[in-house]
Amino acid sequence: MDVLSLIDGYSPVQQAFIAGLFTWFMTAAGAGLVFFFEEINRKMLDGMLGFAAGVMIAASCFGLLGPAIDQTSGEGLEKVLPAALGFILGGIGMRVIDAYLPHLHPGAPPEEVEGIKTTWHRSKLLISAITLHNIPEGLAVGVAFGAASSGDGIGAAIALSIGIGIQNFPEGAAVSVPLRREGLSRKESFWWGQLSALVEPISAVIGAAAIIYMTPILPYALAFAAGAMIFVVAEELIPEAHRGKNGDIATMGLMIGFTIMMVLDVALG
Repeated sequence: MDVLSLIDGYSPVQQAFIAGLFTWFMTAAGAGLVFFFEEINRKMLDGMLGFAAGVMIAASCFGLLGPAIDQTSGEGLEKVLPAALGFILGGIGMRVIDAYLPHLHPGAPPEEVEGIKTTWHRSKLLISAITLHNIPEGLAVGVAFGAASSGDGIGAAIALSIGIGIQNFPEGAAVSVPLRREGLSRKESFWWGQLSALVEPISAVIGAAAIIYMTPILPYALAFAAGAMIFVVAEELIPEAHRGKNGDIATMGLMIGFTIMMVLDVALG
């Protein structure tokens, strides 16, 4: 039984929801490592963060920006303008959320809390940071399945979902294990680790529904999701991956993640 047969017969919104559940499950599976490990080796963590960054960059280029340009008629500037505008808007949207939502990146000292001032405990701030960058991932999955309903090909949407799911596994561990170090029990660390990805199926449904009911915005929406993901990569993943002074490992992780996502997109798309 292949992946396509599992979602065949469902509407694009339902397919997006199923894919969102898959990416959430992969986060939960990664968060489950907290039952076996007290901490993650810093070199391994930096490599995983680099890997996640590589997957998201490739997904943005091959799975979102490429189709956004292909979906636009015209030539030259006229053809690329919707994608360019959507991409910038995606980055602006995430910047606004980043500026106001209180959060703290894993491994960062308390004085580097971002967003509005709050009395939240460090553990809540860590959860908020991971939740923040799960939003564009879910949105990207939803938009991809919405685009497939317009004839863009479901293979590319499946490839995108698999790629995001793969990189969600280490991300789940990257949030649950630090929570354990913050004093939470293993069960609590797992609970909050998997809960941080619950926004993905929700965002996926919103993204797919928006495309289906507002088809003209398809190029903009695809590029918007790409811009949001690239913002997360540049703002969070790459700086975090280099925080531990393991830049070479993080860079190789990025290269591997990019390659795997590229292969997935070509093979399935």
